Amino acid sequence: MYRRRDTRREQLVAEITNDLRRYSADAQHIGHAFAGLHGLNATDLHALIAVMDAELAGAPITPGRLGEQLGLSSGSVTALVDRLERAGHIRRDRDTGDRRKVFLRYADRGAALAVEFFQPLGRRTDRVVADFSDEELETVHRFLAAMTTAMREHRDQVRAARPEPSRRPPG
Repeated sequence: MYRRRDTRREQLVAEITNDLRRYSADAQHIGHAFAGLHGLNATDLHALIAVMDAELAGAPITPGRLGEQLGLSSGSVTALVDRLERAGHIRRDRDTGDRRKVFLRYADRGAALAVEFFQPLGRRTDRVVADFSDEELETVHRFLAAMTTAMREHRDQVRAARPEPSRRPPG
């Protein structure tokens, strides 16, 4: 619709772009369904994803980094973390080397809820990737990693262009 489709490459790029848009929309619906079942809002869900991503990368996230990633003030992050901790989704762990430093981690209850909800999707994903060779998966992974970087760069640019709440025109 928005892209030229005169060549096979242009057609493929347009189809991939449409596939990514549909995938993103469907993923958001699934995330919102999970959030709704567990009394979470969109920010809560993004926070849980950030905590999970950090843990999977082997570098647990601090509340300060979570706030930077989500574009939240320290007060908002504290309220967010308190709420998620009370609900059993995350826990605070003190750094063994520096007791002043706090890391956020998935709590057992929160992880169990996520596994229960997302396990059927995991099985579907396993069936899909079984049809691809290791070389194809390497290409898909490289593509998705590059697209994720591009999306985050754009997200950060959009965030930087937004006026601060105190400087927004009255609406």
